[in-house]
Amino acid sequence: MRVVARMLVPVLAGLAVSCGAEEAEPLVVGAQGAAESRVLADIYAQALARTGAAVRVEPGLGSRAEVLAALDAGTVAVAPDHNGALLADLNVGAEATTTKAVTRELNGSLPQGTVTSDAADGADFEPRVLVTAAVAEQRGIDSVEQLGAQCSSLVAGVAAVPGLFELPQVAGKISGCAFASTEVFPGPGELRRALLEGRVQAAVLAGPAEFLPGGTEGLTVLADPEDAIRPENPLALVRKGALDDRQLEKLNYVAGELTTDELATLVLRVRDESADPGELARTWLDAHGL
Repeated sequence: MRVVARMLVPVLAGLAVSCGAEEAEPLVVGAQGAAESRVLADIYAQALARTGAAVRVEPGLGSRAEVLAALDAGTVAVAPDHNGALLADLNVGAEATTTKAVTRELNGSLPQGTVTSDAADGADFEPRVLVTAAVAEQRGIDSVEQLGAQCSSLVAGVAAVPGLFELPQVAGKISGCAFASTEVFPGPGELRRALLEGRVQAAVLAGPAEFLPGGTEGLTVLADPEDAIRPENPLALVRKGALDDRQLEKLNYVAGELTTDELATLVLRVRDESADPGELARTWLDAHGL
């Protein structure tokens, strides 16, 4: 009888583990409708799955307020965002313009019960300011800082980038620059044409130049070494206590590998080619050993 009992112990233990695994609720990674959000959500979800966690992606979340409400309610454990835009929504008076300062102010502005992963400082989707190559040479402008003193004499065009997180008040967030006037264009293509045709003297694109149709031939993308524009680094919003240390570390590893050009390529493939974000995420994680 003792022999039978000893034989039953590991069997029953195995059944208990199996039942527990079946009953475990998956971690839910929320995604908004934008292509960038869908790509990042799948990258985060698959990275977490590689720690052994059960994970699923919940697509179709609406505004940032809806995402924060889902995190607060516990229906979502993780959701992608940008540090700069998130800070702007949570703290209207925030003045930070560097990644380090944004991180500090953001940590003090997050809703109770919410934390973030590291920001991906190698992937900056901050607005880019462009002028024509001719204007850059004539006026001696190659940086946003140099543009600042001349902003009051320039008409600027502004355009959002379809597929990216929405950035609040793009044109008004360039430190030291107050344009004579601004005109909003329906898309990056129209903005590029207006700049090349001289209808505006500067262009503010709400994202990297990789999203400018037709490329930057004949244009100069102004550098921003003095951080006149607030960074827009991707990060993961996390419900406090939803992830263990290993899982949070995994998201930080992801942040350390993300780059502007690679993320832009993934977003463009989802947005313009209807590529599967899950397949793209898997390939990207494999390529980076994550």
